[in-house]
Amino acid sequence: MLVLGIESSCDETAAAVYDGRRLLSSVIASQSDHVDFGGIVPELASRAHEKVIWRTVSQAMSQAGVRSEDIHALAVTEGPGLMGSLLVGLCFAKGLAIQWGKPVIGVNHIDAHIYATFIDEQPRLPFVSLVVSGGHTQIFHVTSPLRHTLMGQTRDDAAGEAFDKIGKLLGLAYPAGPEIDRLARDGDPSFCNFPRAMMKKGLDFSFSGLKTSVLYYLQDIPEPEREQFLIKHRADLCASISAAITDVLIHKLRQAVKKTTVNSVIIAGGVSANTMLRYKAQMLADELGISLHIPHPKYCTDNAAMIAVTGWFKANEGMYDDMRLKPYARYQWDIM
Repeated sequence: MLVLGIESSCDETAAAVYDGRRLLSSVIASQSDHVDFGGIVPELASRAHEKVIWRTVSQAMSQAGVRSEDIHALAVTEGPGLMGSLLVGLCFAKGLAIQWGKPVIGVNHIDAHIYATFIDEQPRLPFVSLVVSGGHTQIFHVTSPLRHTLMGQTRDDAAGEAFDKIGKLLGLAYPAGPEIDRLARDGDPSFCNFPRAMMKKGLDFSFSGLKTSVLYYLQDIPEPEREQFLIKHRADLCASISAAITDVLIHKLRQAVKKTTVNSVIIAGGVSANTMLRYKAQMLADELGISLHIPHPKYCTDNAAMIAVTGWFKANEGMYDDMRLKPYARYQWDIM
């Protein structure tokens, strides 16, 4: 059962083909027009999707060595995400579904991050999944494929959003998360003790206070000395910031594991590629005697492989949609 996955929730145009056992192809067209603006410009993103989506899907089909008649269903991201970007992918998928006479399957982008690990392996259920990205920081209890409950989420900034906003304060280009990760490897995480918010308040997160704390820390340095200070201590600051964010993530993950008594943990989303987070997560897994699963770095950020895999799970359950499928910018989960 071949599923063609299409992803266009933000600034990555992607397509992939999955057969239930292995990934046959995965193509991503990345956008670079947003770097000068310090963030994603929705209108630019949607226009860029329109320009490359057909070429991207064609490349994925060609790499997989399949034709339209071989495809069983088309899985496409329906949300959450940027409405303009989502509309491009969703309308394109609907058009192909009509032309090819195939069913369409709407996929929740966060659900897809949860099941991204299934691209390369088969984690043991049930498990706790920490989804941590630029737009989301959430913990789920997953009891079986497509059946999961939200245990906690951020009340303000997501962890990836905090990395990017703080990176701007440090003079780093957007997106700053990967650069902070690189610099942190050579820095001292104990250089500055930045706050760890909500450590004793359930499984919700808050990272906006950390951003403000870094801002005030830098403002306390006289402006004539600030540039030289950053040149000398940028790596130490990156390490300290990374330590603060990852300490909170691991603490909440530990609480979720103890609450659910699961034996498996999954960390997914763009921030799951962070070196310090991966190291601390493995330390936690070793301590608790549980298995840890993190997607390959190329599947941590937005991609269509995770859309195709999740679409395959839904097709296997007969969970198809129709042409009334609509995009949504936000999605509200029920809290456990």
